[in-house]
Amino acid sequence: MARQWYAGLSFEQVVQKYAQNVYRACFVRLQNHADVDDCVQNTFVKLYQNPPELNDEEHLKAWLLRVAINECRKSVRDRGRFISLDTMKDSPFFVSDHTRDDELRDATWALMRLSPKYREVLYLYYIERYKVDEIAEILSIKSGTVKSLLHRGRKKLREIYGGDGHE
Repeated sequence: MARQWYAGLSFEQVVQKYAQNVYRACFVRLQNHADVDDCVQNTFVKLYQNPPELNDEEHLKAWLLRVAINECRKSVRDRGRFISLDTMKDSPFFVSDHTRDDELRDATWALMRLSPKYREVLYLYYIERYKVDEIAEILSIKSGTVKSLLHRGRKKLREIYGGDGHE
């Protein structure tokens, strides 16, 4: 079988480059390492088994995040379980050599106090830096809904942590 390419990258390069993004997106939703690992694995298996036709790496990343979020939703639906934030206090849910680790960890812990619908949108907007229309496409919802969820999510963060909520 010929080697498969994904937006100009080999499968191994895709996993190496995007596994942490997929992992964080899943952890924000599930808060459970075992379930997250399953969803991350399922995401990359789907890429390998049914490769989509993608124009560039940005489309590839968006596709991976969309599939990962759908896998998380399926996991929640199938298992219906979450682990409380209190049980995860000492858990390093992502580790890398990137300089943004502390900033990402703090932002992600803050997001985990919100319901999943706000976490997903705020994560994609602030951590992954997607625009409203891109988030709408990834989550298969309307742009107006994304804007509402961003607004309400920011408000809830202000209620939890105080402050004016500006970036």
